[in-house]
Amino acid sequence: MGQTSYIERRGQIEAYFDRTAAEAWARLTSDAPVSGVRATVRAGREHMRRLLVDWVSRPDPAQPPSGFPLAARTLLDAGCGTGLLAVDCARLGASVTGIDLSPTLVDLARERLPDDLSPGSVRLLAGDMLDAALGDFDHLVAMDSLIHYAPEQAVAALVAVAPRVRRSIVFTFAPGSLPLRMMMMAGRLFPRGDRSPAIVPVAPERMHRMLAEALGPLGWRLARTERVARGFYTSQAQELIRR
Repeated sequence: MGQTSYIERRGQIEAYFDRTAAEAWARLTSDAPVSGVRATVRAGREHMRRLLVDWVSRPDPAQPPSGFPLAARTLLDAGCGTGLLAVDCARLGASVTGIDLSPTLVDLARERLPDDLSPGSVRLLAGDMLDAALGDFDHLVAMDSLIHYAPEQAVAALVAVAPRVRRSIVFTFAPGSLPLRMMMMAGRLFPRGDRSPAIVPVAPERMHRMLAEALGPLGWRLARTERVARGFYTSQAQELIRR
């Protein structure tokens, strides 16, 4: 992985979510009223979060939901933001480590962390998912945390973390599509200081090829994939299973 450009990009993302967007992100991930545009983003993210939690907790789609399917499992929530997905997985029994580049969002996640997480648990940290000191996990979830990196950087990050994951990796990427490109163009109309770090779209076929070439030799196979599109939110979920 090109470490210099990855680190530079990571710094830009950290600065945006820790300073510029912290208040907006806190509102988006709450029950507070939001604008029509942000309401579609909220709805899309909620749908995506439910989808990823379902994938992690039900590796077999034909398997009916059970009480605590993640009991005795460990999970790394990479890019945990305000902790919604971490809480969902803990309530299904997982011992979750949530990590985010933004200390401000991690502090907010700690403030919002409910007491009723049994039988699971959540610990929240500010940092990078590539930190080997975090340890090993049964599952890795990276919801909308790699979409701001070039596809090559995102895949290289997954390659770097994959040896520390025992069962599955589920993550999202921005699928190259006309509607998404139009939304990105509209986003450029906002004042520069209000813009988020650019999303880097990639055609699903190209992403799948890159994943197969990079992670296939490491013992991983492509599994489920699904696109979620709600107004101004478009993202594609991808599942990787260790053979």
